[in-house]
Amino acid sequence: MPPGPFISPDPKVIALLDGKSFPVLFDVSKIEKKDLFTGTYMPSIDLTGGYRILSYLDPSEPKHAKLKQLIFFLLKSSAKRVIPEFEACYTELYDTLDKELAEKGKSSFQTVNDQAGFNFLCRAFFRSNPPDTKLGDDGPSLISKWVFFQLGPVLSLGLPKYVEELVIRTFPLPPFLVKKDYQRLYDFFYHSSGFVQDEAEKLGISREEVCHNLLFATCFNTFGGMKIFFPNMLKWISRAGVKLHTDLAQEIRSAIRSNGGKLTMAAMEQMPLMKSVVYEGLRIEPPVPSQYGRAKKDLLIESHDAVYQVKAGEMLYGYQPFATKDPKIFENPEEFVPDRFMGDDGERLLKHVLWSNGPETEDPTTANKQCAGKDFVVLVSRLFVVELFRRYDSFEIEVGKTMVILTGSDQPVKPVGSRIVQV
Repeated sequence: MPPGPFISPDPKVIALLDGKSFPVLFDVSKIEKKDLFTGTYMPSIDLTGGYRILSYLDPSEPKHAKLKQLIFFLLKSSAKRVIPEFEACYTELYDTLDKELAEKGKSSFQTVNDQAGFNFLCRAFFRSNPPDTKLGDDGPSLISKWVFFQLGPVLSLGLPKYVEELVIRTFPLPPFLVKKDYQRLYDFFYHSSGFVQDEAEKLGISREEVCHNLLFATCFNTFGGMKIFFPNMLKWISRAGVKLHTDLAQEIRSAIRSNGGKLTMAAMEQMPLMKSVVYEGLRIEPPVPSQYGRAKKDLLIESHDAVYQVKAGEMLYGYQPFATKDPKIFENPEEFVPDRFMGDDGERLLKHVLWSNGPETEDPTTANKQCAGKDFVVLVSRLFVVELFRRYDSFEIEVGKTMVILTGSDQPVKPVGSRIVQV
């Protein structure tokens, strides 16, 4: 796996290739997750204020439980603001798209999605609207630059291979080049998150450390996921065609009408097709496709066809789509099947949806490494689909390639951005 020396001490991994072997990565009694969030290397802690962030901590480390508990506290504190703030921010997004479509005949979804997503998260989590602060509208661009310095060793920019190997996969990019950008983000989060900092001090965590963790959780984990997943959802739904669009619009609008014309959690529970579409999007193109773990002890790992011996200390790697497109688990695994997760049979398949670093049927706790915001991400993804079809009957998009994330020396995976060209 990329990168090699001098960034990664050992690029060799053992790959898990099916849905039966992949879940061993979730068993923290067998697998250590220390410093493995980005892969076989760990970015400099100078990029995160000198702290090892929650994502890089193994559950066995004392601070893991406290920091994850603080993320749970943040999510619980923001619960009542999520739906109204999402409605407000994404209504503004679609107003912008409509205006650009009327004036130019097309509009770039990615740009407005980034701004809407960041504003929504800051307003919902911290009651702070970035455009009203010194940060202004610069948040998404600052985040992209900062994230590049962390993920650069596994990205491809489309340059000649030897240039990329020399520039971004041989030596780490120096953190001082983004120090001022990161400080602007940090200042915003420090001044916006006082109530979480107060809670952190009760647990013995410094205000500075929790602020760096809040920044990472909001900007890298959550905003980064929305930046990737929402355009991908738009792509898959668009390709599914007008019949699905009509069915979704009817289901969504009917459920809202039956709940007094307001979008509520109860209304969304009456949208089985919409819920299935979101799960199918998370299955077919999970926003974070790669997971890593180091064997704590000698293991025997079963695939569908055999049993393999893994030695203590060896690195395991799972490319999630191998598991979530396993033909022995999912029928027509390469196809986007909107109603796949409807009904009793569909619900039984949810244990094989693994995007959150754990099965969809299980919950994150302070003792595991499942995404603390698992339910939040599912909720906002549902809100994204709901807001889309509250407004539009159908739409078409043109899909363009963005950066390439390398998942092996010669095996790229290409996330895509989307441009709405007709609504």
